[in-house]
Amino acid sequence: MNVLVATEAHFVSTGDGRIYSATGGRDYKFWTRYLEVFDSLTVIARVRRGDHLPESNVATGPNVTFIPLPDYVGPLQYMRQRAAIAFLVKKGVKRDATILRAPGMIASIVWQQIFKKGQPYGVEVVGDPYDVFAPKTVRHILRPFFRWWFSRQLRQQCAGAGAAAYVTKHYLQRRYPPAPNTFSIHCSDVELPDDAFIAHPRSMRNMESATLISVGTLRQLYKGTDTLIEALHHCVCNGLNLRLVIVGDGKWRSELESRVSRLGLTDRISFLGQLPAGEAVRAELDASDLFVLPSRTEGLPRALVEAMARGLPCVASNVGGIPELLSADDMVVPDQPLALANKIHEVVTNPERMLQMSARNLEKAREYSNDILRARRLAFYRHVGSTTEAWLRNLGH
Repeated sequence: MNVLVATEAHFVSTGDGRIYSATGGRDYKFWTRYLEVFDSLTVIARVRRGDHLPESNVATGPNVTFIPLPDYVGPLQYMRQRAAIAFLVKKGVKRDATILRAPGMIASIVWQQIFKKGQPYGVEVVGDPYDVFAPKTVRHILRPFFRWWFSRQLRQQCAGAGAAAYVTKHYLQRRYPPAPNTFSIHCSDVELPDDAFIAHPRSMRNMESATLISVGTLRQLYKGTDTLIEALHHCVCNGLNLRLVIVGDGKWRSELESRVSRLGLTDRISFLGQLPAGEAVRAELDASDLFVLPSRTEGLPRALVEAMARGLPCVASNVGGIPELLSADDMVVPDQPLALANKIHEVVTNPERMLQMSARNLEKAREYSNDILRARRLAFYRHVGSTTEAWLRNLGH
């Protein structure tokens, strides 16, 4: 049986016949997890033409193909491509097993097609549109409408799904519950190989200086990078000798770089852009002393779990699934630069606390090893497959 997966992720076609994950993390290895149950996989997603990307980003391969949709960013670009997207989705949706990686416009369009047919489907809930479209996260005149509409869509998708998988243990389930008696699991998207983990917690020292690191997209201000820059400024003004490394890229980078310059922090903050997933990111994590993620919205952030697996002390916002990863003492409310600065100061000036954070984070990250998550994920896929087969039998196929 083939499975169709609808995703909001971006991909790139470079003219060599293959499709690449635009930012890494959705490469061929990621998609092969579905092939443990299904014979083949079709991904329906946005694909743009672009330059060559690293081999590690290749997303296509044996039994993994794509239905490329026109690439768009934001509602205005979507409206320009709406007719073409609707045509391709209608053409691409067949009587396959179907999984919506939600929220997102593409998942919603596919859902509308299969809903009309009474076709069963599964939903993988990987984020929260209510938080994504919160004030200060997205700047758009229709932001309140998008917040309402996408949240409503996701509630309906979860309520109608034959199986639901959530990246959080509790948070997303409470806001977007499945129907009673629906097959439901919690299973993070994060799946770390053995080499992602260090063997022992870090040894801490009294630091005259410290390096902070944050990893996340700059396409929107979801990750609170602007808050972190302001917090670093407070810390430096109060005498802390800190550097900040920012890994990630997007349309907000130039504005954030300008803000760094205005604050006189150019020699303290480095923008590294997008790095290949894996070793390159781990090298930066290993060279840093504290991971900071002051997000405004999250599902369950992979970057945070990867930092924890390197034994890094971590400070983050208390949003989404983050409280399922960190203790309350290691979190702050979003959009509060001064509170974040105080928390950073509190941590980097206490080596014993950093040692305890390192040990706790490493132990917690081990819950996201491949073996623990794989069994849950396979059970979800099998349920989607079996309900689809039953539906097809009832249709006489």
